Amino acid sequence: MYNGGKILAGLIVFLALVTFPFWNNFGAKTWEQPELVYPPKDVATQCIESKEYMREKHMQLLNTWRDSVVRDTNRIYVSSLDHKEYDMSLQNTCMKCHDDKEKFCDRCHTTAAVSPYCWDCHIAPKPKGN
Repeated sequence: MYNGGKILAGLIVFLALVTFPFWNNFGAKTWEQPELVYPPKDVATQCIESKEYMREKHMQLLNTWRDSVVRDTNRIYVSSLDHKEYDMSLQNTCMKCHDDKEKFCDRCHTTAAVSPYCWDCHIAPKPKGN
């Protein structure tokens, strides 16, 4: 076999590169849900949708709201949870209860290493105590 050493070395390098993501993360800490500060019960008794729905699909919901408000001038959202009507507004609906961006939004987004673009258009709420 001509150049057998070079071929074998190339295969070893190839396999090392292809399998790098697997063995590099072997034994790594798994992602854990951060401790969130929920609004007090006197401020809000329930969210517009279930906790599970909001954890999984809040960004899709906000994108749908944005498109509906900006493109269709529809500002009313009917919850599938209690069929109640809500104003489609990040600042006037969501942030009314989840008013501490650092303790609610930022904890999850930092842990998940995502950078939402909500605050490119909206005015970010000031941190509590300022």
